[in-house]
Amino acid sequence: MDKQRELDLRYLRMALIWSENSYCKRRQVGCLVVKDQMIISDGYNGTPSGFENICEDDDGVTKPYVLHAEANAITKVAGSSNSSKGATVYVTDSPCLECAKLIIQSGVKRVVFGRPYRLTDGEDLLRRAGVEVLFLDISQFEQNHEE
Repeated sequence: MDKQRELDLRYLRMALIWSENSYCKRRQVGCLVVKDQMIISDGYNGTPSGFENICEDDDGVTKPYVLHAEANAITKVAGSSNSSKGATVYVTDSPCLECAKLIIQSGVKRVVFGRPYRLTDGEDLLRRAGVEVLFLDISQFEQNHEE
């Protein structure tokens, strides 16, 4: 296995562990922004600061104001002295269309994700913008992770 693939799998496993911070019941998503082999930001899906940590309503539907992991990680970079230009985003799940737009605008050059989503419009937009998109199946880590 080459060194870059090893690093990609390692950061993806770390994003999976980070997803455990999410209070969302339907799906826990974790994200890391890495530049020059340094984690410059992290995020997980959840409610905005100051809101109750309940992501779903009584019917199990995700509340419309829940932030995605990528949005949390990118906005955290924006509030820091770091730049995401040229960075890699490691995210447990394939980015949605809205997160893909944020990723493109933030100057990220690569996205590595571990679980596909039924809609591929986010991936498609990233590729169209020249962002490298790589799927690495994390299902084997999820099984080991739950034990």
